[in-house]
Amino acid sequence: MTPRSLFRAAAVAELVTWTLLIAGMVLKYALDAGDWGVRIGGSIHGFVFLAYLVVTTVVAVNQRWSVGALVLGWASAVVPYATVPFEVAVARRGMLEGPWRRTADERSGVWDRLLFFVVRRPGVSAAIGVVAVALVFSALLVVGPPVPKG
Repeated sequence: MTPRSLFRAAAVAELVTWTLLIAGMVLKYALDAGDWGVRIGGSIHGFVFLAYLVVTTVVAVNQRWSVGALVLGWASAVVPYATVPFEVAVARRGMLEGPWRRTADERSGVWDRLLFFVVRRPGVSAAIGVVAVALVFSALLVVGPPVPKG
């Protein structure tokens, strides 16, 4: 899996889960069908949102994006359906070209060493990533929704 294919998959997954969340909101608010659609769609979307942020960060470090490009990538997940247009834009600019970097060079820093660990051990890294996202997701569930019930 290349940086481009991983980022594309994450962008599409984020788009799909936005659809689930919006469908749940339509069920709740327009059809008065209860909040089960928002709970299910929102939970899936929340998990994928966090995973997208992680994938965007890993790809940005590998591709040596500017901080501005990274922040714009994160922000694209906040706006419904913006991750795929963002992915298309960075792909057109050549910002997703090339393989995973596996060795250090004169420009390598701390984040690159972490990237090399991730690239050399994709299974272990994926497992750590899923657990980390699940822990953050669980903590956010304990904190509660971003808006008070009412």
